[in-house]
Amino acid sequence: MKRLFFTLIVIFLGLASFAALPVIDPELEVEMQRIDNVEKTKVVILLSEQSDAIALLREAEFFSSKQEKRQFVIETLKRQAETSQYELIGLLNEMEHNGMVDEIQQFWLVNCISCKANKAAINYLAQHRDIMTIYHCQETQWIFENEATPAPRGNGREITENLLQVNAPQVWEQGYLGAGVLIAVIDTGIRLDHADLAGRLWDGGVDYPHHGYDFYYHDNDPSDDWGHGTHVAGTICGTGASGSQTGIAPEATIMALKTFNSDGVGEETHWVAAMQFALEHGADLMNMSLGRPQPNAAQKLMTRQACDNTLAAGVVVAACAGNIRQMQFMVPVPNNIYTPGDCPPPHLHEDQLVNAGGTSCVICVGAVNYDNVIASFSSEGPSQWTDVTAYNDYPYTAGSTTEIGLIRPDICAPGVQIKSLDFNTTDGYTLMDGTSMATPLVAGTIALMLSKNHELTPAQIDEILERTAVKLTEHKSNDFGSGLLDALAAVNAVDYDAVNEQSIETTIFPNPSNESFTILCKGLKRVSVYSVDGRLVKAFEVNETECRIEGLVRGVYLVRMETVKGIVIRKLVNM
Repeated sequence: MKRLFFTLIVIFLGLASFAALPVIDPELEVEMQRIDNVEKTKVVILLSEQSDAIALLREAEFFSSKQEKRQFVIETLKRQAETSQYELIGLLNEMEHNGMVDEIQQFWLVNCISCKANKAAINYLAQHRDIMTIYHCQETQWIFENEATPAPRGNGREITENLLQVNAPQVWEQGYLGAGVLIAVIDTGIRLDHADLAGRLWDGGVDYPHHGYDFYYHDNDPSDDWGHGTHVAGTICGTGASGSQTGIAPEATIMALKTFNSDGVGEETHWVAAMQFALEHGADLMNMSLGRPQPNAAQKLMTRQACDNTLAAGVVVAACAGNIRQMQFMVPVPNNIYTPGDCPPPHLHEDQLVNAGGTSCVICVGAVNYDNVIASFSSEGPSQWTDVTAYNDYPYTAGSTTEIGLIRPDICAPGVQIKSLDFNTTDGYTLMDGTSMATPLVAGTIALMLSKNHELTPAQIDEILERTAVKLTEHKSNDFGSGLLDALAAVNAVDYDAVNEQSIETTIFPNPSNESFTILCKGLKRVSVYSVDGRLVKAFEVNETECRIEGLVRGVYLVRMETVKGIVIRKLVNM
């Protein structure tokens, strides 16, 4: 296995090469006209060689455990970055010695480098053969001002209304509370001494004694100085110690990753660094209640590469749709969804197949009120990716029945007047609105699902969430996605863990095969075949004990078999 591991790393060191973006981004050209010859500005240098995330995902399937798959992807991406950045880093170090650049930072989740550079350095770098584009890394408001209203403490038995709306208590009665699941909250930080988070924060050991890291100020203290991150964390796993049960997964563990300052300001290199950290330190999923409105093509490419590679590593992200529905006059469809919420999901819904494209790790979350009416602020889809040449998928034409863009969001959850933790005190609560408040309900539900079956893939998680959602429209829509989150139905649908599968006798032969597969299983009702990047390849109804699968191209697939006894998942390898 070890020999295979490093052989595959070598295979991937130069797989994908993107092009067609201007080497110096137009917004950077404007910035270069503003600054003098001495002043430096922060830039991101995207290298031409980027990973092929779909190929990574497929090759990772040859490893037996989730941890081995993740390790393979991380080491492959690191090796690619180390090799392809070697010459450029030497040049940047020389420029730093000459006072032309400083604050050099290398990344591997996306093959890129950030630094502060003067005009001469930027113009010289633009001639380098390994560089795809250089863009201006400008700080912006990612988490917007949101009026917080103090809320009274409960009487020790209160369960907040948003948890009741998605049937969380019934899940707890079954014994699933998120135990053993680590969630990275990439946000404004967390009030680390809030009573309702006691015992729920990640143990980072001597290296990270404060349960995470601050990527904005580059220190070990991810304390919240805005309030947003504390509120989000409370919706995930607030224990109710101060009187109100706010957390949907009260036994889950939170990793605090601060990426914004006290005004909610930051830039994408901060949260890309946080995603890398989360992957390296074992986070099972990430909550990203954040977003950049109206990114340019280079920023979108940076974001989607990060999300594609996170999917390859087997980790899912719950991300907010955004809060600018009422700003269509400034940010119209198909640009109304925040980035990274505008990235594709791990699993493509059948309503999306008329305009299918790539997949990524992102489950996008919209917001409703307590009457299941779309929140007035919840951003409206679709999004589209024809403005990023490297992807050029999900085309959108208003009124078209085929070029429908990428349906966003995937699912919705309560996001109006949500009660959760107040960062100003160690035991208080506050009310906030936003798709940011809906997103951690989805993240926490994923934790409940993983506490039942830790081996679920991002595609399986997404499919279950969407399939079990309470339908608010006939089809998946650009308001509600597939419908309202139902935590109980989602956890109940996780019925193909190892224990249940043992009672369902299934035989697939030959496997591996280079032609066809035969399935033998009593009580077969439906068979669905998925590629490992989450795409539905084949699906058919069955009323027999035997069926045949053929016509697959070379690769690794997951076959989902619905039977009278339950659901079983098996892997197919077509040689």
